Amino acid sequence: MTNKTTIILAVFATIAIGSTTISIDMQTYGNKAYAQQAPYYFLPQQNTTSVTGTATLSASPDLVIIQLGVDTQAKTAQDAMSENAQATNATITAIQNLGITNNETGTGSFTIDPVYNQTGPYSPYNEYENELVGYQVSNTLLIKTTQLNLTGRILDAAVGAGANRVDSVSFLLSPAKQQSVQNDLISQAVLDAQSKAEKALAPLGQKIVGVKTVNLSEFNMPSPVQAYGMTAMSVPVPKMAQTPILASNQDITATVNVIFLIGAQ
Repeated sequence: MTNKTTIILAVFATIAIGSTTISIDMQTYGNKAYAQQAPYYFLPQQNTTSVTGTATLSASPDLVIIQLGVDTQAKTAQDAMSENAQATNATITAIQNLGITNNETGTGSFTIDPVYNQTGPYSPYNEYENELVGYQVSNTLLIKTTQLNLTGRILDAAVGAGANRVDSVSFLLSPAKQQSVQNDLISQAVLDAQSKAEKALAPLGQKIVGVKTVNLSEFNMPSPVQAYGMTAMSVPVPKMAQTPILASNQDITATVNVIFLIGAQ
């Protein structure tokens, strides 16, 4: 082996040893870096108490919805519609003369139905037949207004003008008032939960130090109060004293669940 060959082999050997050293050093460094990572700490256990708070408010309705209608019957559909149109227009005019606007009135439904009369029995099988005797037209009006003081007068005027059906009179809260009541109830329910928690914790030497969660339940809104109902009448109603229709207060309830963080006093 020549001196030149010996030198080249020595150089390659040195490079190989250096590469191995670098690889070992990098692995050692990685192991040290992994070992020096900060350990994971679990959060300390939080002491909590769960309390339900409620609040109830009695609110007076500020909206009334009246559903009434005109039913007419005749031998032909055209005649039934014509009679119905006259009575319905007269009813709308009478209502609007009280101060109810077009925006406060609308059509709830309009139907035309055939009217049959069952005849028979006929021989030899004692069968019955349905004989067409005419058509019935029903036009339902909806009046939605905040003028609750006009409720009785609206009914009287409508029936006097030609309406022969009053389906319902419902008192309820308008959307704006309902939202206002709900906002007040949320605050009161949370304060009720806080008061209950403080009273329960005081004998135990504990106190509220924070709030973890607040869950709002559904509001308990009462169903619209049905105040009046009248089935269809076949004869005009005689003039009578003004119909008294009075709205009553409605109880609304809100419930919240609050989880408080607690600690020593």
